[in-house]
Amino acid sequence: MKFKFFRSKPQPVAAMASTGGRVVYAIGDIHGYLDLLDDLLDLIARDFAGLGRTDRPVLVFVGDYVDRGPASRGVVDRLIALVTASAQQGGFEVRALMGNHEQTMLSFLDNAEAGAAWIEFGGGETLTSYGVTRPVGRVDQEAWRDIQAHFQAQVPTSHVAFLQGLELSARYGDYLFVHAGVRPGVPLDRQTPEDLMWIRNDFLAQPHRLACVVVHGHTPDEEPFIGPDRINIDTGAYATGVLTAVRLIDGAPFILQARKSRRT
Repeated sequence: MKFKFFRSKPQPVAAMASTGGRVVYAIGDIHGYLDLLDDLLDLIARDFAGLGRTDRPVLVFVGDYVDRGPASRGVVDRLIALVTASAQQGGFEVRALMGNHEQTMLSFLDNAEAGAAWIEFGGGETLTSYGVTRPVGRVDQEAWRDIQAHFQAQVPTSHVAFLQGLELSARYGDYLFVHAGVRPGVPLDRQTPEDLMWIRNDFLAQPHRLACVVVHGHTPDEEPFIGPDRINIDTGAYATGVLTAVRLIDGAPFILQARKSRRT
């Protein structure tokens, strides 16, 4: 599989937006890399401890937890554990957003005809992580129905409920968190789920003209991008071995990264 990176042009640094007094960490597209996620969570915990604050921090995941990497099931397990701890008022307040890859996985669970497109989209690795043999070459619809039935049997109901309950956006002060972006010029209350999960070129090519800084993933770049009205934290972990987070308080954004070891 070939991966395309979208290069962002240099821009002025985002204005000193406010989080409304909260410490917010946002994590980019994980794509089945549990080892990077765990390393980044450790970095975030140490970073927050170093701030010397006693208030409760926020952890926002911007979507794309599954596909392409080897441990989609493990990533979902980890996120469920974090959300459960959050609901019990332990540690970070956790917000988990829906990415287009989660939407596609749910589509295959509902409709076997979505399987062929999902495989091209990185779904084969997700099948494997749940103990389902990925198809080799072109398969007919009857075979896809068999694969779907096996997959449905292997995916825990808690995972399905988690994916179905993912949010489309989160807002803290002047920052709006979404998976892909927003439709420029469209008020926030009229943004469509499709745009929030899938938009790319129309969002990247022009200012969105909304009264917020949009924090997003979805569009992989080798470096995080901090511009005047958006912050991109998708550094293509599946291809670069780098998973990125941004810490937002009141002031300049601060980048944290977990990197795969180059040792063999």
